[in-house]
Amino acid sequence: MTLLGFFVGFLVGLTGVGGAALLTPLLVLFGIHPTVAVGTDLFYNSITKLFGTIQHMRQKSVDKALVRNLAYGSLPGAVFAVLLLKTFDVLFLAQEDIIKHALGFILIAVAAATLFRTFFDRKIRNNEWQNKPLSEKRGLIIGIGAVLGFIVGITSIGSGSLFALAMMYLFRMSTTRIVGTDIAHAFLLVTVAGLLHAGMGNVDFRLATNLLSGSIPGVLIGSTLSAKIPAKPLRTVLAALILISGMKLI
Repeated sequence: MTLLGFFVGFLVGLTGVGGAALLTPLLVLFGIHPTVAVGTDLFYNSITKLFGTIQHMRQKSVDKALVRNLAYGSLPGAVFAVLLLKTFDVLFLAQEDIIKHALGFILIAVAAATLFRTFFDRKIRNNEWQNKPLSEKRGLIIGIGAVLGFIVGITSIGSGSLFALAMMYLFRMSTTRIVGTDIAHAFLLVTVAGLLHAGMGNVDFRLATNLLSGSIPGVLIGSTLSAKIPAKPLRTVLAALILISGMKLI
């Protein structure tokens, strides 16, 4: 598990592709129960996002108003998702199947989003939505937050890639500010969802510790090498692997 954490952290540092989209399906593949894989990944992500949030707050690259409006939708969405999972487990004993199928569909969506950002980044940065003030887009932002928060609550996936894509399309922001805002919001979201999963007994703290002990040096090494290795081909390959993983889980 430590080596797995290093591998995922290395790829995240090298390419910027979301860790949950890589880690959660790998944990399921290694025989970890889907609910434990999701809960543990959320807890693991909460710790990694904390350090990223602190750094971006120091750099003043976080749009706090946008984080707040996203959270108005995403946090209730995540709470509703986790409660729904609990209800389905009690009534139908179908929690594992729901998570596996949801993981499959969301992995396909993340793969598509990754490819879209890789090849069409510049084309989506200029549109009429970007010229509107936040006050006119507030309802839309809260709605997007609710939908994606629900997805993260069930699968642990999308707190980075899907939210970042939405921000790129709807706001005229620098890449650094998009990343900082995305990480700060993701920290709030995965922390709330992780605590709920922990309350349901879905977090393996020993597993999370082993993953973290590998991923932290992995991210540092990957980030160091990222300037020397072209990221575009690697992102394309990773997106293809995520797509295949999603199709296998459906």
